[in-house]
Amino acid sequence: MFETLRNAWRIKEIRMKILYTLMIILVFRIGSYLPVPFIDISSLDGALANSGAFFEYLNVLTGGAMNYGALFAMSITPYINASIIMQLLTVAIPPLERIAKEGEEGRKRIAKYTRFATVILGLIQGAAYWYWLYASDYILASGKEHIFAAIVIILCFTAGTALMMWLGERIDQKGIGNGISILLFAGIISRLPSGIATLWTYFFDMKKYVAVIGILILFLVVIVFIVWMQAAERRIPIQYAKRVVGRKQYGGQNTHMPIKVNMSGVMPIIFASSILTIPSQILSFMGTTTDPSTIYKFLGVFSYQNLGYALIYFVLIIAFAFFYTNIQYNPVEMANNLRKNSGAIPGIRPGKPTQEFIKKILYRITLIGAIFLGVIAVLPIILGQFTEINVSLGGTSLLIVVGVAIDTVQQLESQMMMRHYKGFLD
Repeated sequence: MFETLRNAWRIKEIRMKILYTLMIILVFRIGSYLPVPFIDISSLDGALANSGAFFEYLNVLTGGAMNYGALFAMSITPYINASIIMQLLTVAIPPLERIAKEGEEGRKRIAKYTRFATVILGLIQGAAYWYWLYASDYILASGKEHIFAAIVIILCFTAGTALMMWLGERIDQKGIGNGISILLFAGIISRLPSGIATLWTYFFDMKKYVAVIGILILFLVVIVFIVWMQAAERRIPIQYAKRVVGRKQYGGQNTHMPIKVNMSGVMPIIFASSILTIPSQILSFMGTTTDPSTIYKFLGVFSYQNLGYALIYFVLIIAFAFFYTNIQYNPVEMANNLRKNSGAIPGIRPGKPTQEFIKKILYRITLIGAIFLGVIAVLPIILGQFTEINVSLGGTSLLIVVGVAIDTVQQLESQMMMRHYKGFLD
């Protein structure tokens, strides 16, 4: 990886993209410390330390922006939820499905609708967050000023979400890597010193030597396993028929169709965690209570410390992995493209048998990759139940960090390869 970064830095065009991405990350980090008006930051910082894992989750994604009541306190979760909604709607509503299949123009229209949905969800989440601040007496306003303060706070949080969405799109267009993933990566990495300090406390002050050493070894094993699974693929053999055009002969070679085990990357993790924050967010805003009503019992299942949460999290990851794969890979199109190029899978007849064969392979590979993602995500949650060390977000963070790092390095390698071929042809 370091060799790839060093080689990429020597190329001016790629170096400018890296610097642009770093500049966007710097803006993101500044926004994570820029406080919103009318919020009592001193009281809020101390209160969030004991406010539950929901706020800890948002702190991880934003790099501690929740502690400061900052502009980016809501993170990019409204945009992620809006993306999920739009992808579901494009499958369920035929007009949107037709728009999505219109090529570049269709993707631009879907992106435009996603931005509108992001702003709407941002307003809703911003209002909910303001209500929690108001109910907890963290608003520096009195009397009629509360109305003006509410408008300012909600609009600032919504604007912060919209700005993060725009920053992510800038990285997609002019930087390196996937913009949203890069911002999540930056937020998680910024919390690394805090995590090290926590383990230091458990090791030296609380004398939990075996637990801390076991967690560190487990994290190293998980990182190696993630890297190995990210590179794993199933290769379907492809044989092309010989064609004679004029005096030249084309085709006849044997190749393969690579299908990655983890085709969906970290997106199922991000989608599932974003969906599961909604019940936890509602429960946090409703406050603590001894009310035995059904709604509290139902929302309590989604607590990060609950093993029921781990089970639901695992199921959602598998569901989103299959959903994301079905959107990205169409066995019918793959089979038709093979037939158009005079290609075939040895032992499999062209047409529907090829479609069914590819579909079966995709489902099997997706299931393996989804189980891998689910196990890595829920393992630290289960481990936290026995070690009493709060590592419930470790699996999700590791998957996002390692996955984004690998994807970014692969993009750098592909861009360097393209420049190499361009220079060769010129």
